[in-house]
Amino acid sequence: MGYVESVNIAVVRTGDWTGSVGSTGIDKRPVGHRVWFGREGVRGDSVRDTKRHGAWYQAAYAYDAEDLRYWSEELDGELVAGSAGENLTLVDCDASRALIGERWRVGTAVVRVTGPRTPCRVFAGFWNAADLVKRFTAVGRTGAYLAVETPGEVGAGDERKVLSRPEHGVTVADVFAFRMGNRGLAEHVTAGLDDLPAPWAEAITAVL
Repeated sequence: MGYVESVNIAVVRTGDWTGSVGSTGIDKRPVGHRVWFGREGVRGDSVRDTKRHGAWYQAAYAYDAEDLRYWSEELDGELVAGSAGENLTLVDCDASRALIGERWRVGTAVVRVTGPRTPCRVFAGFWNAADLVKRFTAVGRTGAYLAVETPGEVGAGDERKVLSRPEHGVTVADVFAFRMGNRGLAEHVTAGLDDLPAPWAEAITAVL
């Protein structure tokens, strides 16, 4: 079933590594109170690059504590909750292996898994890892973007309960691998197109 280790909210950062916007909300820190997850995003959070982030299907981002520990070892430095820019740090959930369209109850909110996060140069700059995109692609530990179907409050310690799973078998990691060039997954990934947000489904269809 898994549970929420922490809910994390952005601390806005600036710097040369933050890209053309000049600031970023990727640096998220755990909070000690319950947080409202709405259809337009997480209350109190900050999205600076609204061209690439903040759509309804990116209302929240979930990442696993186990994956943070993996990257801590890989990068030889401690990555704490929120270090991947995630709003939800999860335990025993394996968000990257969740199915596209899978629905969860977390706290009093119901969310739906919409797709993977693709690391960009801002993410690489935040982690000070120039080859991060290549390394993320190799291991597929992407975490999952979430749409909020039923707004509600979420806090540390809440269970993550899977409410439903589509039958297509297409995972977040599968979609990420296809987007990053694994065309051998084409037939498999197309089975999940109906559960992908339209912009991402169209982008996949365009290269089939």
